[in-house]
Amino acid sequence: MADADTGSHPSNVPVPKPLCDVEGLAAEEGAPAGAVWRLTESGRQLDANLVHVPAGRHIETHVEPDLDVLLLVVRGTGTLDTAQEPQPLREGGLIWLPHGSSRSVTAGEDGVSYLTVHRRRPGMRIRRHTSDSPSGAAPG
Repeated sequence: MADADTGSHPSNVPVPKPLCDVEGLAAEEGAPAGAVWRLTESGRQLDANLVHVPAGRHIETHVEPDLDVLLLVVRGTGTLDTAQEPQPLREGGLIWLPHGSSRSVTAGEDGVSYLTVHRRRPGMRIRRHTSDSPSGAAPG
């Protein structure tokens, strides 16, 4: 039980905590292309990334077959190309990317930084190979 006088918490109780300064990371001059921050907390049920695309750069068209994604533009401008029509990206814009949708991102003249959030992907697992033979050996 937690001690009410000291405000301590049992070690197995999740406690909210600040993770990073998104605006500060997005404003860094010369930030590399790609993910500049990732959510890595153990036991999480979400994945999140802060992505930077420098001016004149582009993220190729891709489809996320399984997960819906939220994209929040935190700095800069750009264009989200979709199967229907291009969508402008600007600071504060929140975009829903439904699973199965095709998209690409092109940065504007000052680049674009955005936060993506989606359900966590299950990790890869190594499984035992199954076969008809009881020993697991390949039939001869």
